[in-house]
Amino acid sequence: MAETPAPQASKPPQEGRAPWLAGLSARLLLLTILIVVLANVLILPPTLAAFEEQWLYDRLRAAELAILVEQTAPGGVVTDRVRNKLLANAEVVSVALQVDGERRLILQAPRLQRTPYLVDLRRANPMSWIEPFETLTNGGDRMVRVMAKPRFSAGDFVEIVAPDGPLKRELLTQLGRLMAIAAFTSVMAGAVVYLSLTLFLVRPMQKITRAMERFRADPEDPGAAVTPSRRRDEIGRAERELDRMQVDLRAALASRARLAALGEAVAKINHDLRNMLTSAQMASERLAGSGDPKVAQALPRLARALDRAITLASNVLSVGNSAEPAPVKARTPLRAALETAAEDARLTPDGVRLQNNIDAKVGVQADADQLHRILVNLLRNARQAIDDEPARKGVGVVTASAARDEDIDTIRLTDDGPGLPERARANLFQPFAASARRGGTGLGLAIARELAQGHGGDVILVSTGPEGTTFELKLPAGKVENIDP
Repeated sequence: MAETPAPQASKPPQEGRAPWLAGLSARLLLLTILIVVLANVLILPPTLAAFEEQWLYDRLRAAELAILVEQTAPGGVVTDRVRNKLLANAEVVSVALQVDGERRLILQAPRLQRTPYLVDLRRANPMSWIEPFETLTNGGDRMVRVMAKPRFSAGDFVEIVAPDGPLKRELLTQLGRLMAIAAFTSVMAGAVVYLSLTLFLVRPMQKITRAMERFRADPEDPGAAVTPSRRRDEIGRAERELDRMQVDLRAALASRARLAALGEAVAKINHDLRNMLTSAQMASERLAGSGDPKVAQALPRLARALDRAITLASNVLSVGNSAEPAPVKARTPLRAALETAAEDARLTPDGVRLQNNIDAKVGVQADADQLHRILVNLLRNARQAIDDEPARKGVGVVTASAARDEDIDTIRLTDDGPGLPERARANLFQPFAASARRGGTGLGLAIARELAQGHGGDVILVSTGPEGTTFELKLPAGKVENIDP
């Protein structure tokens, strides 16, 4: 038969971009820069609004100083030349002061051609962050009228009118300065965050990723093992869990290889064993005509054992793996099945004996051969546990009982042996792992549970200790209630 080619490991898709740009480092750097830029953009409107407000206050204070000059002039009157110079120094075109409800125009240039727009600094304006953008968009040839409380003179408020062209130029300069600062801080913050994240996050993740890739390519490669660090964060936990996973997978792969080799060996041995069993069966048929009473008494047991062995060998060869065939369920008398299994498990009245408390009418719905194998494995384990205790001298009892709970039949087997050791309980139903005896394989309980689960039931350990061990075999009851004796 042609061999099926082994599936090849899939290669990761090739990216059209450079590896660095596709990596986590580059994405973190770009994300950091974008976040810092966004933060600067959010800060920009209130910063410009504060700058515009300060510029207007500066014009107001300069205008107030001009008011003081006018008030200290001889007769309170200044010449046009002095007035124009004061207005030019303050960068305003008119100054007014209101005292006790009377508004006084202190300094005034020629009549304006356009009505100025108003900015009142006496009360807070929640939309003041929009005003700088209004100036940047529409300003340059307009006049702004500003009102505020006086600082250097007594009065209700001081009022100025100034062109907003200089303000627009100052705002543009400030905007360029802020954008340069934003770009610089974005790059610097991005670099700092990038280096920090690379050191504490990206490099450890790259280490874990490389270990996973090497392990996927060759699980036996010693270099694929990740060395856990002492970190207590998520990276440290990921390293430790990856290390445990690699250890478990290596153990599973080793067990799988061992089972595969064992299965191949068993298949070869089983092929020859079936031929030997067939020869033994033919010899037993010849013995049937010998007429010896002792031979006639032992022959049925030998014939049953040979039939079961041949059937099992044929199943192994036909299936080709460790899977058990589906059970063929039928009405099976439980008491008789236990007694037959006790004989094959070498339970005797003078040694480890079976105390069968099951009525002859009780029956279960099960595959007779598979039920026999389950019971033989459980009874043999109980006998071996008692035989391995020297003080018992091979004498003990295994008590069998049965009960029905709704639609589940429960068969309970209790021995008075020494109990299971702690090392056997951890992997009780695992092949090659649960044997408490030297030279044992631990397959008995694993086979018994697999067969029981194939029936839709289970084998469970109820209790174990110095007083003995109790196992329960649970099987779906089906429609069987009793078996005629």
